[in-house]
Amino acid sequence: MDRKIERKGISRKKLYGIIGIAAIMLLIIASVYFTSGKSKLNVQEERISISEVKKGAFQEFIPVNGVVLPQTTIYLDAVEGGRVEEKFIEDGAMVKKGQPILRLSNTDIELSLVNQQTSVYNLLTQMQIAKNAAQQNTTQKLNQKTDVESAYLEAKRVYELDKYLLEQKVIGLQEFKQAENNYNYQKERMQLTDKILKQDASSNEQQVSQAQQSYKGSQNALEVMRKKVGDLVVRAPIDGQLTSLDAEIGQNKNKGERLGQIDITDGYKVRVDVDEHYISRVFTGLTAMATIAGKDYNLKINKIYTQVSNGRFQVDMLFNDSIPQGIRRGQTLQLRLALSDETQALLLGKGGFFQQTGGNWVYKLSNDGTTAYKVDVQLGRQNPDYYEVLSGLQPGDKVVISSYENYGNMQELVIKKK
Repeated sequence: MDRKIERKGISRKKLYGIIGIAAIMLLIIASVYFTSGKSKLNVQEERISISEVKKGAFQEFIPVNGVVLPQTTIYLDAVEGGRVEEKFIEDGAMVKKGQPILRLSNTDIELSLVNQQTSVYNLLTQMQIAKNAAQQNTTQKLNQKTDVESAYLEAKRVYELDKYLLEQKVIGLQEFKQAENNYNYQKERMQLTDKILKQDASSNEQQVSQAQQSYKGSQNALEVMRKKVGDLVVRAPIDGQLTSLDAEIGQNKNKGERLGQIDITDGYKVRVDVDEHYISRVFTGLTAMATIAGKDYNLKINKIYTQVSNGRFQVDMLFNDSIPQGIRRGQTLQLRLALSDETQALLLGKGGFFQQTGGNWVYKLSNDGTTAYKVDVQLGRQNPDYYEVLSGLQPGDKVVISSYENYGNMQELVIKKK
């Protein structure tokens, strides 16, 4: 007997499984489809900044701050230490060269001056006594020479007379020999006296010369001591303005201690702090520009201090032409220090985009300005206003230069207008 076999249908559970698998496949296919195209993001036009690429003059410069200082400053140091006894003028006053500023007292130096003066007077007295003694000795020897010379002349007269009488055979040989011996003796005595006088004159001259040198040395020492005492009165070494005076009545100041300074007010310089990153690119002759009271002034580096402190080094700059009216010591100026000559270049305005792209790509606007898309670029030098474009953009191109922080990896921006 034949039996009827019933046909089984698909169970509900299997049906749900098939539907689920199909849905997942559809999602995968849709995801692949939609992500295979460009990712887009809508942005409001008023929330972005746009810059047009242009060709123009480019100069690499950095903003720096400088402080106005007098072009020449003379420092006042204590030549000799001492106690401040008197102040003749106050800080900030205008002074003339040689004008007294303050007076110090130093009993040791003042006592040394008195002792040196006494020493000079004593030496002068001794030198005068020695000179008088030498003169007396010379006078005595001259008197002795007179006696010797008289005896010599008398012996010579007797000798010549006896010689004549001997020739006439009036006297004997014995008497003549006595006259001859006496003459020779007086002659040698005369020569010896002359020699002694010459030696005595030479000795006196040497003694006088030594005494004079000793006296001169003592006089020089006295002048030095007088100068030391004179240095206790601190005077202005040049015309100018007294500033930073640090001295009060009763204070003790050591030798060499800084007392203040005098500024010459007929010229000014600007001392500028520069980041050590630029130390190899900064040299004398570089120029900078400062805007003061709406007018531009050019300056030039004339001195570089290579010592680095807190990551910065300093340079001194002088005004090229006129000095600004009303400029004051201590005034702070903002300058633009040029690191290169001015050249023609393709320019792109600076903006926050650089922090996200490193200057390797930008969002460039389409011709109709409704979208902006990624393009690769190469940027070169920069200054506070512009980047130098080396490749990837052309004059007239418009670029989004505001921050890209919220754009992620979007390939295209759709710009929405109000």
